[in-house]
Amino acid sequence: MSNWKRSLTVLVTAAALTASLAACGNKGDAGTKSTETSSNSGTAKLRIMWWGSQDRHEATLAAIELYKKSHPNVTFEPEYSGMDGYLDKLSTQAAAGNAPDIFQLDPGWVSDWAGRNQLADLSSLNTSKIDPKLLSSGQSKGKQVALPLGFVAQGMIYDKAALTKLGIAAPKNGWTWDDFFQMAKESKGKLPQGQYFTKDFAGDYFAYSGFQYAKGKGQVVTNDGKFNIDKDTFLEWTKKFEELRKEGIVPPADVNASDKEFDPKMDLMVSGKIMFRLSFSNNYASWNSLKEGAYALVTMPRGKEAGGWLKPSMFFGVSPVSKNAEEAKKFVDWFLNDPEAAKILVTKRGMPVNSDIVTALTPGLSDVDKAGVELLEATKKDGQTFSPGAKGWTNFIDKDWKLVRDELSFGKTTPEAAFDKLKSAAQEYEK
Repeated sequence: MSNWKRSLTVLVTAAALTASLAACGNKGDAGTKSTETSSNSGTAKLRIMWWGSQDRHEATLAAIELYKKSHPNVTFEPEYSGMDGYLDKLSTQAAAGNAPDIFQLDPGWVSDWAGRNQLADLSSLNTSKIDPKLLSSGQSKGKQVALPLGFVAQGMIYDKAALTKLGIAAPKNGWTWDDFFQMAKESKGKLPQGQYFTKDFAGDYFAYSGFQYAKGKGQVVTNDGKFNIDKDTFLEWTKKFEELRKEGIVPPADVNASDKEFDPKMDLMVSGKIMFRLSFSNNYASWNSLKEGAYALVTMPRGKEAGGWLKPSMFFGVSPVSKNAEEAKKFVDWFLNDPEAAKILVTKRGMPVNSDIVTALTPGLSDVDKAGVELLEATKKDGQTFSPGAKGWTNFIDKDWKLVRDELSFGKTTPEAAFDKLKSAAQEYEK
C-alpha cells in the first residue's frame, strides 16, 4: 500500500478541483482502426478516449486544438462519453487489438491492464514535477505504464437549503457515521412526499468502503488479493439501510436505480429527491453549475478512523500496439506539463499533478475551486491511504458487487445472503 498522502501538502494547499456536469458527448467510430498513419511522411492520426462530463469534454477538446497548432503533423479522433459503459467499450476495443492510442483509466483498472500487457511503457516521459507517490499507482514491474492526471478527495455533498428547510443543522468536517445515521433518523417525519435523506447505499462499494475504513477494518480487498469484507461490519451497514428503506428515509429501489449523476433531470440530488450523496472534491463545480450556491462539501463520515481518502483521479495510458506510440507519448507529456495547456484544463481532472502548474494556477482560484481545496485539506490530515487494488479484481467491484447492490435495494436478498454471495464470488478472484 503506497503511503503517499502526507507528502502532498504543498500541492493540496495550492489548488482546487472542478469537474463536470455529466453529459455524454461521443465523437469517433469505435470500429475505426486503432491508429492511422498518413501517406505523407511524418503525419499521424491519434485516437484518444476519455470519460467525463461536458466541461471536461470541452476543456479536453480545446487543449487538443491548442496542441494541433504547434504540431500540425498530428490530427486527432476523440471519443468521449460519460462513465456508464466506458470500461466495457474500452475493454472490448483493447481485446480486439483496437484500443485507442491514448485512453483514460481509473486507478483501480491499472493493475489489470498492466497485467494483460495492454499499456505501453511511459518511463521516458517527463515526470520530474510529479510527486513519486502519485506515480507509484501507475507503475508495474519497474515501469511507468500510466500517468496520473490529477488527484482528489472522497467525501460527501449535500443540499444546504433542503437541510435548512427541515430545521436540520448542517454537518461539519470530522462528523461521524453515527452522526450521519442520526441525522437520517431526524429527517423522518420532516421529509416532504417524494424526498429522501440520501441514496440507498446498502450495496454501494465506495460508501461501504468508507464505513469499513472508519471501523478500522481496512480495505474490502487486500493488496495481495484476498477477500476482506468484515462480516459484522457489513451486516451492521446493510441492516441500517434496510431499516432506512423500510421507513422511507432512502428511496425505493426503482427511484434509487434511476439516478444518473450530474444529469440535470436524473441526478437525484439535483432533482431534489435526496439531500446527501457521495462526491469527490473535484465534482463540486459541476453540481454548482446546475444549482449555483445550493450545495456544500463535507468530509466522509468517520469512526475509529477516517472514512475518506485521497486518490489519483485518473490516468492516461498509451496502447502498446499503437502505430504512432511516440506521437501519443509526446501528447501525454505535453498534456501534463505544458503551462498553456494547464490554463485550459485547469482542474477538470482534479488537482493537477505538476507542482509548477499548481503554483501558477493558485492566484486565480475561485470560490468554487476553494471548496474543493477545503475538502482536500480536511481529508489530508488523517485520510486513508489509497490503494489501486489487487490485480484481477475489477469485475468483482464493477459486476459482482453491483449485482448484490441491486438485489439488496430491490429486497431480493438479505444482508446475510448478500455477504455470502460476495464471499462466494470472491473465490474466483483470490490468488
